[in-house]
Amino acid sequence: MTLRTLITLPRMLRHGSAVGADLPPDTAVVLDPPAPELRGALIAAAAGDHRPARDLLAATRLGGEWERRGSWVPRLAASALHSPGWLDDWLAAEPENPDATLVKADLCVKQAWEIRTAARAKDVAQDQFQAFFALLDDAVPVIGAAAELNPTDPVPWQLALTHATGSQAPREVFDAYWAEAVERAPHHYGCHAAALQYLCDKWHGSHEEMFDFAERAARGALPGSQLHALPLLAAVEYDVVANANVTSGDQRIPRARIEAAIERALKLSAGYPPGDPEAAGVRNQLALMLILAGRHEESLEQFRALGVHATELPWAYFGDARREFLDFRTGVRMHVAARIPFFSAPKPAPRTRGADHTPRSLALVKAPPHKVAEAALICGVPLRIAPAAEGISYVEVAAEAAEAADAAPGGRAALLGEERLTSAADNFTTGERWPALVLRRTADRYGVTLVQRGKTLADHEWDPAAPVPDHATAAATARALAAVYGIDDIRPLTSLLRGSDAPDRRQSGLVAALGLPPLPAAFGERDEVLTEVPGAQVLARHGFFAGLRRVLTVGNGHRAAAFRPQPALPRPVVPRPRGWWTLRLLGVLLFLPTTAYAWWAPDVGHLRAVLASVATLYLGGQLTRAWRQRTRAPRAAAHVTEPTAHGAPAPPTMDA
Repeated sequence: MTLRTLITLPRMLRHGSAVGADLPPDTAVVLDPPAPELRGALIAAAAGDHRPARDLLAATRLGGEWERRGSWVPRLAASALHSPGWLDDWLAAEPENPDATLVKADLCVKQAWEIRTAARAKDVAQDQFQAFFALLDDAVPVIGAAAELNPTDPVPWQLALTHATGSQAPREVFDAYWAEAVERAPHHYGCHAAALQYLCDKWHGSHEEMFDFAERAARGALPGSQLHALPLLAAVEYDVVANANVTSGDQRIPRARIEAAIERALKLSAGYPPGDPEAAGVRNQLALMLILAGRHEESLEQFRALGVHATELPWAYFGDARREFLDFRTGVRMHVAARIPFFSAPKPAPRTRGADHTPRSLALVKAPPHKVAEAALICGVPLRIAPAAEGISYVEVAAEAAEAADAAPGGRAALLGEERLTSAADNFTTGERWPALVLRRTADRYGVTLVQRGKTLADHEWDPAAPVPDHATAAATARALAAVYGIDDIRPLTSLLRGSDAPDRRQSGLVAALGLPPLPAAFGERDEVLTEVPGAQVLARHGFFAGLRRVLTVGNGHRAAAFRPQPALPRPVVPRPRGWWTLRLLGVLLFLPTTAYAWWAPDVGHLRAVLASVATLYLGGQLTRAWRQRTRAPRAAAHVTEPTAHGAPAPPTMDA
């Protein structure tokens, strides 16, 4: 642990939860969310109806909306990859339809890449390569048919350029395809992005050639065109994908060109309103490149402008795209917090989160309300708790109290940006045997998360526009749920998880299948649905140490929650057994010389020295406090107040 880390860690702990508290919670972030028009077509296609997709693509063709067409056709082809029935029906009804043929052409290319995978060539088996090239050969006549059926359309040539990259087409073939694309749409971003892949170092070009191509396209781009961000795409390819490695005969790209690409993309991003899905691709790339450049404050602004719109690239280069997006976003918040002086306050940022960006959540906890309240004292989030059935509680975030707590001095949001109720469930189930099932509803997306002992055991989302999860994934989730709730047959659970139609019915059906009480009728329609449930009470937010003190002082059977100020009670003197003293004395005798050696020896790192020091001080502090309590015990006994008429001080109560 370096000196810099020791200095910045307290700043992170103090300011980390406030910096970026206006960002959407983790559970609201969606990977590559489709435009509203496309979303309807995807939902219908998943249900087997091709007509909305037919009408959508016909409008782009007749209106010459080539950019939308170039981004929507791949999404529809991805849908057909998992649910091909609707496309087969469309082609059977209209075999010469240029839009259906175009989706089929993209599907053929995707099927080839599904076999090859996105792994590096050295990690792809020979039989995979043979199948890959065979399927690409089969795609050639379909791409040609799409180009012939609609001669003015540049999107078939976008597919042809992608095909040339995978099939290792010679340069003259690529040049011919590129000439056809430019003739139809000289400023088409999709065609340029496909060509840039062919020209990059990992495929058939070089870093220098890739940057020259991207910068030339940006210089000739129309105002507001996404081609202004093409050099940024080249920078991601160079800095992230190629990891700035220089092959023989190639030259390293000057950092000035990387910085110029970032600045050009920043100007483009500034021209779009916050939350605009059209700018999501550029802003995701910008957020990453600004992180790599050490410009964390500017990266945080891009995350704010993105809102809930994460994209597959560039985050998939590091692992699971959505998880990486969230982890990088959290890292940016911590870097910004580390630069704020300890006794200063973060600059407030306007809240741009819309109502539909915040999941409406409700937890079903398999414990009575007073047990949940006792466990949730230090979760840091105001909760409303209500009885649901014998031994089961409803729990939701008390939104008004939460907003007031955040606005107050020292107020804080969930540190990791996670949806608050899920974060609270992680906290209050730690150390408990009973589970919490957190249910979410956001527009037409429904989700469920199972938390037990502070760990997420299962997570599922019903999204009508997303592909249906495969049987293995759904079965694994069903097994996790069945194990916790004592279900023998997982088949009904798997069936509920494997569909995405009628998500409200599936979510409610899952709750019933697990033997849990039904959800309140208004759940999903408004933020707080437990206000009218009989017996609902609010557990007010406590600071960590105040909550911990309550946990340690509340006796068995006390139904503790949103505590009103209570008169201070004398702390009981707990007698320490002989073994307690022996263990701590031995610990001090062990850690004291270890600490001295760690700070003296040059080969022992600072982290080990700090940990040894903390252990020594902790054990020494325990012994000192216990000895003082022991010496004060006779005097304290003389001042203990008489018990109440009921035999003990009245326990604190919850606010109704």
